[in-house]
Amino acid sequence: METVLLIVSVLLIAIVLLQSNKASDASQIISGGNTDLFQNQKERGSELFISRLTMILGFLFFTLSFILYIS
Repeated sequence: METVLLIVSVLLIAIVLLQSNKASDASQIISGGNTDLFQNQKERGSELFISRLTMILGFLFFTLSFILYIS
């Protein structure tokens, strides 16, 4: 069970690093340089896949950690 948690952890780290950099968008709030900040932007294609995979891996990580903590 620990090896599965290790694999999920490494995959989660890798997939988070693959996500687009949204921190640069957040830094433009202070400077006022982002006019598209409050527009509804949908994720499409690979960005949507990476976002969903991150959510699934995060849920698996939480669940496996909780199961290992209980047992």
